[in-house]
Amino acid sequence: MFSLFSVKIFMAKKKFYAVANGWKTGIYTSWPEAEAQVKGFGGAKYKGFVSRQDAEKWMVDPGRQQVKPGRKKIQKTSSVLPDVPADNVLIYTDGGAINNPGPGGYGAVIVDEEGERELSGGYRLTTNNRMELMACIKALQSLGNDKQPVLLYSDSQYVVNGISKGWARGWRKRGWKKSDGQPAKNEDLWAELLLLTEKRPVSFHWVKGHAGHPLNERCDQLAVANARKRNLPQDTGYRP
Repeated sequence: MFSLFSVKIFMAKKKFYAVANGWKTGIYTSWPEAEAQVKGFGGAKYKGFVSRQDAEKWMVDPGRQQVKPGRKKIQKTSSVLPDVPADNVLIYTDGGAINNPGPGGYGAVIVDEEGERELSGGYRLTTNNRMELMACIKALQSLGNDKQPVLLYSDSQYVVNGISKGWARGWRKRGWKKSDGQPAKNEDLWAELLLLTEKRPVSFHWVKGHAGHPLNERCDQLAVANARKRNLPQDTGYRP
């Protein structure tokens, strides 16, 4: 998350997207360009890389990498990217609001057998916690109705503990009241997130924010960029 006094724009390592099978093959320096070549193309094959050299090597023989039984090969952008079991989806999320409350944004990076993709959005008046929750919700919604297990990494202890420690389920059971009887905040988003986690296995993990992890940093960049956009829509669920 971020505030007016702690907003940081991190210069991400330049990404390269190699398209081996698509409308037009080649190496692209932005996901929108690469996505245009693979969207709607049957049997598309593509992958994201940190360096052009790695992308060019992969383009020579896209099918050469071997996968150990029970694992799937995911291009690692960092040595701290965890190993992902076969048929799992990896999600990193972040969100925040300038001045909190204020203009806010969220970002997510999703890694699965199709490669790596990003999603993001923003609202003109919201909070850090709402954007952290929204990032998780939007990422899970983008996966559709399949039942693949998900490993979700967030730097929000509010989100991770809310699910992992059963806080949100307790609030829902008590009619969105905390154990002290006070109203639980953001019940609209918690209700949606609980429903999504009940449709597929999702495990939540905390990752330290602004600690140099490339996927967490990328999510932060997406969130900050969206919070700074003009003409943002209203967060209809936010109650000042």
